[in-house]
Amino acid sequence: MTTQGGYHRHHIETRSTPDLIPLPPRFRVRVKKQRLIGLVLQELIKFRGNMRVALSRPCIYGVFSRPLGGLAPREELCVGCLRCTVQYPEVVQIEPNPERRRLGDSYLKPEYVDTILYEARTGRVPVRGAGYRGPFGGDGWDGMWTDMSEIVRPTRDGIHGREFISTAVDIGEKPLFLTLSPAGHAPGPTPRILSIQVPFLLDTPPPGRSPRVLLEILAEAARELETLAILPVEAVVRYSLWGPHVLPLVRAETWALLERIPQAPRILALEGWDPDRYWALRTHFPESLVAVRVPMDTDLEPMVRTGVRVFHLTANYHGYVGRRFAMELIQQAHRQLVEMGLREEATLIGSGGIVMAEHVPKAIICGLDAVALDTALWVALQARFDGECVDPATASVSFPRLKAAWGVQRLKNLANSWRDQLLEVLGAMGLREVRRLRGEVGRCMFQRDLEREAFAGIEGFGE
Repeated sequence: MTTQGGYHRHHIETRSTPDLIPLPPRFRVRVKKQRLIGLVLQELIKFRGNMRVALSRPCIYGVFSRPLGGLAPREELCVGCLRCTVQYPEVVQIEPNPERRRLGDSYLKPEYVDTILYEARTGRVPVRGAGYRGPFGGDGWDGMWTDMSEIVRPTRDGIHGREFISTAVDIGEKPLFLTLSPAGHAPGPTPRILSIQVPFLLDTPPPGRSPRVLLEILAEAARELETLAILPVEAVVRYSLWGPHVLPLVRAETWALLERIPQAPRILALEGWDPDRYWALRTHFPESLVAVRVPMDTDLEPMVRTGVRVFHLTANYHGYVGRRFAMELIQQAHRQLVEMGLREEATLIGSGGIVMAEHVPKAIICGLDAVALDTALWVALQARFDGECVDPATASVSFPRLKAAWGVQRLKNLANSWRDQLLEVLGAMGLREVRRLRGEVGRCMFQRDLEREAFAGIEGFGE
């Protein structure tokens, strides 16, 4: 990245940042205390009073390492290896903790919450020695597989620092042709873009459930990550959260607050499509980029013909608009701009249903330039969902007593982990920059297409 002080390579500083609130343990350790005491007495007799042998703990993870051993197991250390149950089934049983299963909701599953919290805690890529143990297909983003064959293309090595892979993306208006006058001036439209160093923005929290410290955390994290935080304009005005890293979101009911904006932002967004308000923003802030925030299934052609070039396409927090998932809708919007011959001029940002690191490259492959993160950020800050978190108007989300420095570091850790995982994908695909990934559906496979190709014509398929 080039700045006033020269060139520097983008770096995200990570630091171990423990959880504020301990999570419920993954497993319940059920010990039959009378049988345990009887077992110890039997072993004392068998081993002639050798207390060290009789009181040995059959757990390498320290679940029974308290002075009372199995009478007071340390459930938070249990990893579910089941050695104790296999060795002493009549004494101890391991069961999944039902409280742990209530983390997140039906879309943001408990195992996703575990992964996000690990990433926010450590800043590292989660690697499990046992390998991937889940299904190889499914609904939503699980129905799309990235093609990262190292045989047919050269690999890159950006995650270890031996070769640079860019994760920067451009947001703005990019005319296809630049016309110059004989004097060397450009009388026609010129590029108006801003660059962010990671292909994800920080989206606005649910309305009415945003304590001041949360908004400050989002703004400061965006500044340190060199990206953008989308914040309601009323919060920006009330708490003076101005800066090149803040993208104010303007709604019809907050339109009057525009007069209280002390400086023109680099970019601002209009909620919903209103051509009069859009051009009023363009007139009031001629140097600013103006994005239009609309649902993903919106027809973009009328807005494009009017002059809009930056779109923020939204789905609900589960990634759906009606019964259609974001993966399909993003491709539809991307193809529409391609068919109009205007894809290179426009910027597509998308949000909704992007809760895991692998969802970012998948969304970009479908056609987005960048994504805006929502529920994953709240999980990193240890938010709890009261029921299903589907729609911004009805989502019930509660946050712990946040500390600004802690929250900023947690989001930086999460961003670094997701960026490293994106670098792994780009490196395996042989790409030097994330911009080359946009719309590259040839680098992915869709489960529905492969199943149709493999099983079409077989009786019962598709029923």
